[in-house]
Amino acid sequence: MLGNPQRGVVRWHRSCKPATTKRFPTRLQKNYMERHEHEGEKALVAKATLKGDKSDDPLAEINALAATAGAEVVDSVVQNLSRPQPGTYMGRGKVGEVASRANELDVDVVIADNELSPAQERNLEKATSRKVVDRTQLIMDIFSQRARSRQAKLQVELAQLRYSLPRLKRMWTHLDRFKAGIGMRGPGEMQLEEDKRLIGRRIQKLKHELRKLEDKRHASTMRRSNEFVVALVGYTNAGKSTLLNRLTDSEELVEDKLFATLDTRVRQWPLNDKRYVLASDTVGFIRNLPHHLVASFHATLSEVKEADLLLHVIDAGSIEASQHMDVVRDVLRRLECQDTETWLVFNKWDSVPEERLIEARHLAEKKLKNERVLRLSAHTGEGIDTLTEAVLDRLQQDDCDVELDVPHQRGDVISYIQDNGQVRSVEYETSGVAIKASLSPTRLAKLKAIYPEGFPPPTKEVWEE
Repeated sequence: MLGNPQRGVVRWHRSCKPATTKRFPTRLQKNYMERHEHEGEKALVAKATLKGDKSDDPLAEINALAATAGAEVVDSVVQNLSRPQPGTYMGRGKVGEVASRANELDVDVVIADNELSPAQERNLEKATSRKVVDRTQLIMDIFSQRARSRQAKLQVELAQLRYSLPRLKRMWTHLDRFKAGIGMRGPGEMQLEEDKRLIGRRIQKLKHELRKLEDKRHASTMRRSNEFVVALVGYTNAGKSTLLNRLTDSEELVEDKLFATLDTRVRQWPLNDKRYVLASDTVGFIRNLPHHLVASFHATLSEVKEADLLLHVIDAGSIEASQHMDVVRDVLRRLECQDTETWLVFNKWDSVPEERLIEARHLAEKKLKNERVLRLSAHTGEGIDTLTEAVLDRLQQDDCDVELDVPHQRGDVISYIQDNGQVRSVEYETSGVAIKASLSPTRLAKLKAIYPEGFPPPTKEVWEE
């Protein structure tokens, strides 16, 4: 909870028996809790589509977000606009229609599939006499429900506080904010300033804690800097967690909901008996991802920037797969990962309807110059072997060839090369064992530590050349 733990404490009068102390949440805390009580609520969706919006089903995503948050969408109102209206985002007539439908259906909340300013949100609430939640609030509400690790919880809270800061004014409209004359400020203005200070302190504390966690994550990343990392990226609910479970034989949480997981998971992906890579699964992307969340999840998304290979997982059966691909590519550009080697992995290929197979195949050909296309089903396992072999071939491109003459008494060196590398030839001679093999850079570095005499430093003549 926010604020000083002593605030909100009310001590009963002495005449009250027995004397006791009761803790009440502050008004700011009540507002914070109310934003997370969508579960079981009836909702009306309002959406204004602007020029340039590309979507075959403009309401599919917001309906899925509302369902993930626990709300029941009973109706929707859509308006096409050339530009948003300053006061209410939607036009005056549509606002009246939204208010009428909200009253007729007796909904609990109006969900706007747009990012509203504080004034627009306040005006819509006055017009509809209902609680109004915009797209950003809804996504952050889902994130708060889904956060499991300490880092994810801190990141979500930081994003919520940053979002709430400019909206504090509306929480204290029951109090006078201004009175004429010096020294005549109302109690609302004093409370507003106090809440801003409390939130400011909390934001600074969260940033400090997240920096410490980011330092720990960076140290962990540095320890595996020599390992080959494959990052699974893609639109939310594309099947990344299911694919991670299939590749690494894990049992991570899998749900047919948006943002089922928020935390980055790194697991070993065995490619054969001797080789493996690290597979990391990150938070799913979404259209118009709130910038507060992008900023707060910087440490989590940094896993993508440090990967050697990106697997862009796509739901091949989605009617908006093309738009989802564009969104993911845009986010990768924002993360400065556009130059990282990327493969397109069309997941759920077994569930593509026959009438959409031609369109799906055409979409699979819509690739960039540094992308490779694979088709598979993480659910059935179809195409998994092909993906594994392709990653193994890619991994072996970085292997280093070595030729060593190992003394017979250094059986540990020979055993290490046979267990960790691809042996080309072995010849047993009187002076020792002549062995040719290929090893990954990581395992070659370990071999040099085990058998330094096999890798003498270059001579002075070599340096001069």
